[in-house]
Amino acid sequence: MTGIKRLAALGAMTSAAPAWAHTSEGGFVLLLPTDLYAAGGVIAVAATVILLALLPGGAAERMLRPVGLMRLPRTPVAWRHVTSLCAAMLLVFALWAGQAGPRDPLANPLPLLVWSVFWIAMVTLQGLLGNHWRWTSPWTAPAALLRWLLGPPVLRYPRRLGHAPAIVTFLGFAAILLADVAPSDPARLAGYVAVYAVLTLGLCALFGPAWLVRGEGLTVLMRAYARVALVGRSRGRLAIGLPGWRVMTGPRVSMGLALFMVILLGTGSFDGLNETFWWFGRIGINPLEFPGRSAVIGSSLGGLLGANIALLAVFALSLLLGLRLAGSAMGLAEAFRLFAPALLPIALGYHVAHYLSAALVEAQYALAALNDPLARGQDLLGLGQVQVTTGFFNEQGSVRRIFLAQAGAVVLGHVTAILLAHALAVRAFGTSRRAALSQAPLAIFMIAYTLFGLWLLASPRGV
Repeated sequence: MTGIKRLAALGAMTSAAPAWAHTSEGGFVLLLPTDLYAAGGVIAVAATVILLALLPGGAAERMLRPVGLMRLPRTPVAWRHVTSLCAAMLLVFALWAGQAGPRDPLANPLPLLVWSVFWIAMVTLQGLLGNHWRWTSPWTAPAALLRWLLGPPVLRYPRRLGHAPAIVTFLGFAAILLADVAPSDPARLAGYVAVYAVLTLGLCALFGPAWLVRGEGLTVLMRAYARVALVGRSRGRLAIGLPGWRVMTGPRVSMGLALFMVILLGTGSFDGLNETFWWFGRIGINPLEFPGRSAVIGSSLGGLLGANIALLAVFALSLLLGLRLAGSAMGLAEAFRLFAPALLPIALGYHVAHYLSAALVEAQYALAALNDPLARGQDLLGLGQVQVTTGFFNEQGSVRRIFLAQAGAVVLGHVTAILLAHALAVRAFGTSRRAALSQAPLAIFMIAYTLFGLWLLASPRGV
């Protein structure tokens, strides 16, 4: 279930505060001059397009060059296995708590670990700061232990599969998030996670580490977002630069990975769209008399699939028109592989914007669950009884700041994407003029998508 919608529905089981907080926030947002904010965001993105078209050819690429900070020693693999083993043990504990702990999803560690800590916090940090997943993945140490016990992989990963299994597993994850009748029920979620863990480790035993980097959707997701992080490695040094600098220094992605990157954006966009009154109107549901998630399973799955197909088609058409305008002999598949990573900042911006409100509240619930994981009156962290507050949703000033932060994340994501796409185009087509021509349809697409994203933030939402 998504962010605030999950918070509102599940929080109502224990207290009215989260539900009322969502209502108040939505009411205040509708009172804000969101049309002016949206216009300002679109103008900023359009101005970026014009400015980049007027700059000298190599200016965008120079802006994306990282700054080396310090030389990094080679990290022993054993260290990463230690941290990965700790993550795996935490996951095992959370699975046990999913069965033995409290039934309230806002008090049980498992739903908070999966939907709040991983899906909101860890994905955001991966895309903003750097590749922590090489240290925090719960799969790498158990997979290495299986190799030590069982020997080399039994099968070679079929190259023709590419990243297709990762696309399937990620869409399965998204389907549970958006369409399952009770994705935050601790026991139900424990079953999903246990099956996924067994399948992941079993396939690692069959295919070796190749399964994690090509077939396991969550690892591919995290590795993709690491490409737009501020911090990373460059020539053996710790380096920092504008988001996307690792795309410029890395190899061109495969077609399967490019498809995965576009699907990230399509899935994130539908994650916000399926909460709006507009979507409920399309599927014939009164959001004020919501009949329950079981009534919208089919429409949610169909919408998820349709949103991704539509985005893939529009993105491909924009690229094709751009190639025609630039008079380039580059094929559509090659252009798709070249420019798909430029959508990652947009996807990350939407992720941050969509889940910011949820993060402010669910972080408090996560802290309370860590302090008392089995709801038995424990005080493991010495915090006493953690009081969860949603008061900042009941004041127009704080809601305005939250909304502006969300809108800023959307706009910055698009500005970064346009900068990255232009730098890639100049490198591919040689001159700023040809690059600008090739990017004109894609720029129009990104400006329209900015307006769409800001509309999503300001739209009335159902429970």
